Amino acid sequence: MPRMRTSKPEHLAGFSYVGYHRYSLTFCTKDRKRLFVSDAVVDLVLSQISRAAIECEFAVLAYCFMPDHVHLLVEGRAEHSDCKQFIARAKQYSGFYYSKAFNEP
Repeated sequence: MPRMRTSKPEHLAGFSYVGYHRYSLTFCTKDRKRLFVSDAVVDLVLSQISRAAIECEFAVLAYCFMPDHVHLLVEGRAEHSDCKQFIARAKQYSGFYYSKAFNEP
């Protein structure tokens, strides 16, 4: 995602975040910058979230873009679906392609 905050939330001890589970996720832009006000930005970010979901075997069940964050409801589709890997890829892909498309570091 465009300039996503990299601080990591606390995770449940003893839970692997792998398998057939559903997750409610929120990704915020860096410094809560209002980047999701353009259809072009939303389309680009959604396409990269979808790419990560396919690669990590997740289904994006629902999403809601707000000006400075996006809410996602995702579900693992395989016993090896790794939510932490999905999050990392979705943020990496989105940030990289946002920077390329909109010439922002």
